[in-house]
Amino acid sequence: MPELPEVETVRRGLAPHLVGRRLLGARVREGRLRWPVPDDLDDRVAGRRVDQLERRGKYLIVTLDRGYLILHLGMSGSLRLVTADSPVGKHDHLDFLIEGGDLLRYRDPRRFGAILWCDAPERHPLIASLGIEPLEAGFDGDWLYQASRAIRAPVKSWLMDAHVVVGIGNIYANESLFHAGIHPLLPADRLTRPRCRRLAEAIRTTLERAIAAGGSTLRDFVDGHGEPGYFQQTYYVYGRAGEPCRVCGETVRSTRLGNRTTCFCPKCQKK
Repeated sequence: MPELPEVETVRRGLAPHLVGRRLLGARVREGRLRWPVPDDLDDRVAGRRVDQLERRGKYLIVTLDRGYLILHLGMSGSLRLVTADSPVGKHDHLDFLIEGGDLLRYRDPRRFGAILWCDAPERHPLIASLGIEPLEAGFDGDWLYQASRAIRAPVKSWLMDAHVVVGIGNIYANESLFHAGIHPLLPADRLTRPRCRRLAEAIRTTLERAIAAGGSTLRDFVDGHGEPGYFQQTYYVYGRAGEPCRVCGETVRSTRLGNRTTCFCPKCQKK
């Protein structure tokens, strides 16, 4: 599933081609996504100017001169700029027609994504309950320390709760905890202030490095121009169980936590 770095990569790639231009309509070929595409989407977007393209957690928010679109890539979705004569594939479910002739094409083999219309995204149920953004002001070691008091859940599970912090999926939780030297099974309320400072910095650095690399491509992800991400080539622990740690040489181990694979170095990461 595309996580924060992948969605941010898409946003940065598409924004220069969308912001300031008008949508001429929407061509829906398959509207049965995770939630049904609005029947009147074409009428709602036709003639509307794109004023902003923002990200909140794993959601893209398109601000139009009247109304908003909330886009989610689900498990396998992608948004790509294509020319008007690009052949339509089996899983190309929707096109937004852009002023100037290009198309913004939504492809989703599993159809777990979403294209929704709303009048106030900050009040939409998918957005209203989201936690703090890890790349914005306010997210730091002090915030992590205060938020983690009385939280007995393992720190990795806690970090992956989007109601606490948005966008730290399984890959980036594994990698961030490694770089902070923190064992993923450590109860969150046992984090000290110094460890919280290291963890906040590791999260920010890991996400920024992933964005710079275009995100991670494990199966389906491509950016707005159809290019894969390359961050997976620099993983330290995720997907490397049984291999030597890149730092100390100890064998990377894995366990199951919250039904997700959790990888760690028993020497570099302490409880």
